[in-house]
Amino acid sequence: MIKPLPNWLDPNPWMHLSKSTDLSAIESAIYSKNPTIRELALLISPSAHNFLEPMAQRAKHITQRNFGKTISLYSPLYLSNYCNGGCAYCGIAGDRRADRLVLNDNQLIKELSEISKLGIDEIVLLTGERMPEADVDYLEHAIQITSKKISSVNIEVFPMLEKEYQVLANVGCTGVTLYQETYDQVIYEKMHRWGDKRDFFNRLYAPNRALQGGLRTVGLGALLGLSNPRFDMLCLFNHANYLLKNFWQAGVTISFPRIKPQLGEFRAKYPVDERMLAQFIFALRICLPTVPLLLSTRETETIRDGLAGLGISKMSVASKTTVGGYSSSIEQSTEQFEISDNRDVSSFCNALRNKNLEPIFKNYDAMYRGPISYDKNFKCSSV
Repeated sequence: MIKPLPNWLDPNPWMHLSKSTDLSAIESAIYSKNPTIRELALLISPSAHNFLEPMAQRAKHITQRNFGKTISLYSPLYLSNYCNGGCAYCGIAGDRRADRLVLNDNQLIKELSEISKLGIDEIVLLTGERMPEADVDYLEHAIQITSKKISSVNIEVFPMLEKEYQVLANVGCTGVTLYQETYDQVIYEKMHRWGDKRDFFNRLYAPNRALQGGLRTVGLGALLGLSNPRFDMLCLFNHANYLLKNFWQAGVTISFPRIKPQLGEFRAKYPVDERMLAQFIFALRICLPTVPLLLSTRETETIRDGLAGLGISKMSVASKTTVGGYSSSIEQSTEQFEISDNRDVSSFCNALRNKNLEPIFKNYDAMYRGPISYDKNFKCSSV
């Protein structure tokens, strides 16, 4: 039986506005001084396509006001692609005939050395779902090694207990990225065929546990293409606001991953084209002016160059979606999905500078990396 969404997350009272044809209301939403979910619903409606240019200009103004003419850079590093999950859309799901690999200490050090040569000082460490090859103990050790070379160390892995996040915070982990994938519970259950990830609410409340465990930032996102994207955008807005309200000292970011080709050949049932992607980014920038919005190398260089500074304030660069991949000493493994922007760091930074944007390789010092404490009144909600 499907549980109802918690009141703080449920976007249904506003879904009718995401179909609005009231052009005057949409125009007013663009320039609202205190936008809420009502304005967001209007700005992601199909009729708002007619206002993409003023939305882009408004988003650009807000981005420059809060982030300057800068783009922060980071790189992902896959530690392992072992996975027992049953995600229908993933190239490394447990039933894929994937080439599996997990980095050992020497391989990890070589990968970090190559990433450091690129000038990158913020990294995201990734794994599949919880497996004996890459469990919390493995992550703890990998973070200890990584934090000696990289100032900002984040993870994009399986949901954990609060005490497990605390262990990682104590050895230098600064943040966690955890996409809900979709907030539509019916589709969520259908897409996650087996495994721990089938537990919708365990995943939903993992960011609470991560912040309560001492991590400083949480990255949210929905995999665009799995379900009604307007429903997911409204849920993302509510989720971000909920965390910002209850963990006001924490940082929250939002990403916009779209389904890309991968082993298994899953195709999006609710495709999001480039125009709609831009509309969602502009709308969320207008309604969440101080939240960093991210765009990864899933997207083409044309899209990334076009959206840089127009809402987007942070990007991955020189990404690899195989295990390792930065040094030549690692054997080939199956990639999670295809990369679309394959430019090296120099080419990408030149493109940013041609747009009068400055790439930022480091905006975080390791001396500030320790775990943070939050008011205990904001313990993880029960489900």
